[in-house]
Amino acid sequence: MTGEFQGWRRIFFGIRTRLIAWCAVLMAGSLGISVLAVRQVLSLRLQERSKNNLLQEIQEFRQLLQQSATVHSTETPGASRVIAGQESRLSLNSTGIKETAALFDTFLSRNIPDEGEFMLALLDGQLYKSSPAALPESLLPDSKYIKRWAKLNQPEKGELFTPNDTPHYWAEPVTIQGENRGVFVVIQSAAGDWEKVNETTAVMLLVTLAVSVIASAITWIAAGRVLAPLRSLTATAHSISESNVSQRIPVRGSDEIAELAITFNEMLDRLQAAFTSQRNFISDAGHELRTPITIIRGHLELLGDDPQERAETVALVLDELERMSRLVNDLLLLAKAERPDFLTLETVGVSAFTEEVYAKAKALGDRDWQLESQASGKIVADRQRLTQALMNLAQNAAQHTSAGDAIVLGSALTNGHVRFWVRDTGTGIAPEDRERIFERFARAANSRRRSEGAGLGLAIVSAIAEAHGGRVELESQLGKGSTFTLAVPVKPPFDAVGSGD
Repeated sequence: MTGEFQGWRRIFFGIRTRLIAWCAVLMAGSLGISVLAVRQVLSLRLQERSKNNLLQEIQEFRQLLQQSATVHSTETPGASRVIAGQESRLSLNSTGIKETAALFDTFLSRNIPDEGEFMLALLDGQLYKSSPAALPESLLPDSKYIKRWAKLNQPEKGELFTPNDTPHYWAEPVTIQGENRGVFVVIQSAAGDWEKVNETTAVMLLVTLAVSVIASAITWIAAGRVLAPLRSLTATAHSISESNVSQRIPVRGSDEIAELAITFNEMLDRLQAAFTSQRNFISDAGHELRTPITIIRGHLELLGDDPQERAETVALVLDELERMSRLVNDLLLLAKAERPDFLTLETVGVSAFTEEVYAKAKALGDRDWQLESQASGKIVADRQRLTQALMNLAQNAAQHTSAGDAIVLGSALTNGHVRFWVRDTGTGIAPEDRERIFERFARAANSRRRSEGAGLGLAIVSAIAEAHGGRVELESQLGKGSTFTLAVPVKPPFDAVGSGD
């Protein structure tokens, strides 16, 4: 039940679902804002167009008034002049009503109203003519607007408040001898245009919804492909145990997910190497410790009363205990090598230090010991640890050579590193063993002294070199000998440096 709940929870609250949800919200928000912005722009344009249409009709009417006044003044000099301006007042003689009617007839016959546009001619307080002839209920002859416009003496602009629309109007009165004889009214209704805007908005909303759904589906598929390595990483992490760290994530592409997969695989490589080393270490350490314990127990169980036999047994037991003690100390040394306080740094004179190591190494066996060269200068290092590493190399060379064979020690300063080397003319090391011999409890396959040592000497040398920020190098040929070189920087990469000689 818990697993099923987790599955549903992953579906509704997983990163893939959240990613799709955020994408959908962003798309819907941006598209919704775009639709509202388009609608607002269309609304402003409709209002601007309505005002321009009203102004255009009024200007054309005023122009006709001006022309009519000019003709009337030419043909009937005694008549009053038509005064055209903001108030558009027209003074006529006793036949002014007929002339005003003729003016309205001329204008309405010349101008065809646009869609949603109405032009009304009010003559002597009554609706004289309209274009188009069919008028809405709010503009019928007995409506309140007609009655109000019939009484106008000044131009008026405003809006009509109807149940389904709010059209704009402009009323331009014509007066004769101080009396209102006619009014020209232009009404601009945007109801039809608003229907088109609403249809356009509805279509845009439907398209937006469809695009959002399609985009969300595509994003869902794309997110699944992008997040596939993460699911593979999760499955691989679940399959990892101490006994099985061989699973790896396939790497595709070069993006951040691929980089994560590479990093995870590298971590698994390190874990696998650590687990393998740990298993081998435990196995080898158990084997190395089990042998002396078995020898000691066997001799103690067979211990008799003969004093000489007792003395021999005690000597053998002490020797095995000493070997166990050395093994335990070496293991503790390797474990301590990973701690930050492993080294006690001081300033070491390279030439004098090389001579000291050479003097100590000569006591390891009857060999042709030689000091090849001595570097000048000083380094910051742990004198005792370096001595231990070089003595291990010298001991290793002595074990793999015979009496009279040459063993050469030396030191040199190159490229900011001091190089200490031990070269012998022994049996040499096979290529397949050159990496393995630096592992714990490892021995060369062609070793003639397999019983001597626990196989930790070169591992200790490598650990000391790495603690100093250096490395161990090996050059060897079978039957001709080997050269082990300990390369350490003049100043290790540490902040705290101890004082020395």
